[in-house]
Amino acid sequence: MVDSPTQLGRLEQDLRKGVLVLAVLSQLRTPQYGYSLRQALAQRGMPIEEGTLYPLLRRLEGQGLLASQWQADDGPPRRYYELSALGTGVYTDLTSAWGSLASVMNRLLTEED
Repeated sequence: MVDSPTQLGRLEQDLRKGVLVLAVLSQLRTPQYGYSLRQALAQRGMPIEEGTLYPLLRRLEGQGLLASQWQADDGPPRRYYELSALGTGVYTDLTSAWGSLASVMNRLLTEED
């Protein structure tokens, strides 16, 4: 058993870190800016802090998985992100990998000795 709620929280954070990239990519199949992306993720049960999201977006863009552009429609300029062609392929591959991993984990967690 975990010794403290803090220790459990750290373990849960480790689990989340492994799926954040896939979660972010899943919401960028259509263009979004940072705040709208945070809201979309939070509404679907995956809240993310600004200090985690923006560096992740920059890293994914640097890896060629995202494209971005500034838009100033009805307010302040906002940087919109969306999947690049490479990002779409990676998203598809990660989705498949996630499905396989989730299936294995479901078997492991429900297996009786």
